[in-house]
Amino acid sequence: MRSLMILKEMEDLFPNAQCALYHSNAFELVVAVVLSAQTTDEAVNKITPHLFERFPDPETMMQADVNNIANCIKTIGLYHNKAKMLKGLSTSLVQNFHSEVPSSKKHLMSLDGVGRKTANVVQSVWFDIPAFAVDTHVERVSKRLGLAKFNDTVETVEIKLKRKLPRDTWNDAHHTFIFFGRYHCKARNPQCDECPLKTICKKDKFDAYKKNLTGIKPN
Repeated sequence: MRSLMILKEMEDLFPNAQCALYHSNAFELVVAVVLSAQTTDEAVNKITPHLFERFPDPETMMQADVNNIANCIKTIGLYHNKAKMLKGLSTSLVQNFHSEVPSSKKHLMSLDGVGRKTANVVQSVWFDIPAFAVDTHVERVSKRLGLAKFNDTVETVEIKLKRKLPRDTWNDAHHTFIFFGRYHCKARNPQCDECPLKTICKKDKFDAYKKNLTGIKPN
């Protein structure tokens, strides 16, 4: 099966791929994933130790002044909005879920700042529920390697990956795709000459498609 062959090649390159966001419980994980939107995991990991020391649980964060939360995360992008999201998320956890992070996608997505991708990450990483979160790395790799069409939405990419890969591989495969996209099949300067999948890669066509679509050089 072609999709399994692709996954195997990625796994050979990154056999220990796993969630890179620091966390010790479900609350810390969901907060870290919310913070990771439009910023790097490395940047998030620099601020979360102090953030979780100040606000270790939903009750504490719910009661905090949003400006105090913002001050703890001001080194990352969109920190004002993210501070409001964290306060709202914590309030919902306390008032609606007895301060416990829910495991269902519907309930997770009812929390401030939690969309489909974040819900999938929390389900997969913390609850070990088979899920396939599609971030920019997963989307780019999937389209370059022909596992999805260039014009597919993020949700369509997710559906196709889940259809093409066995359910028991989804949680680990999600991290493998991310590592492959983050460190090898990068948006800029991908390691094409060293890539075991270069014979099936559609990078040039994908880049041309993005350039025609936006009128600018693709990221």
